[in-house]
Amino acid sequence: MPTKYSFFVQPQVNKSTDTLFGYEVLLRKEDNGNWHLPEDFTELSIEKQVGLVEETAHILAKQNNKHRSLSFNLNKEQANDPLTLGAIIALKKRIEPVSLTIEFTDAMPLAKVKEYSLILHQYDIALVIDDVGTGSNTFDNIKHSLPYVDRIKFAMQNLRMSGNADKIPEYLSFWVHQAKKYCLDMVLEGVEDSKDQILAQKYGINIQQGYLYGKPSMP
Repeated sequence: MPTKYSFFVQPQVNKSTDTLFGYEVLLRKEDNGNWHLPEDFTELSIEKQVGLVEETAHILAKQNNKHRSLSFNLNKEQANDPLTLGAIIALKKRIEPVSLTIEFTDAMPLAKVKEYSLILHQYDIALVIDDVGTGSNTFDNIKHSLPYVDRIKFAMQNLRMSGNADKIPEYLSFWVHQAKKYCLDMVLEGVEDSKDQILAQKYGINIQQGYLYGKPSMP
């Protein structure tokens, strides 16, 4: 049997208005009836992934979610694929009026960020740096890219999984400062309980994502 792939969706909410902001689409692979993260996100071509995003958008539209935003992740290898930008632009045209956001999961060379920023913004596609402060997306690696993006995402679960949960307030304060400095929106990911909501409120972060609002699931 051919390997099955699908995008699961996780809601993002805007707490300032208590409304659904959009969804992050998360690639999953099926083995023996169980869905899990692929070992390599490039094992499925960009063309096929974009097709799955389009299917997801149409499913959500039938659920009266057609005016929402979909966030689609790209790693460095995918961003360097010369076919990726064209596939994203064509996708945006096909899923109107759904908004589209691209999230860079890896630190990108400044020239690549500039290229994506210039082209995506012509088609009203937002650009986000995911997981700021962890992995390759350290401040030193991404600081020169911040003027070219629209939003940054801070993932509390990354610090929890690495045993650094106690550093969340310190790190979050730093990145909130950067967001204000560069006039960026900010998403707080990993919101699990009311304490996390209070932390987000303290720093004025309205767009939130996490298990408190819903786990990744089939659309």
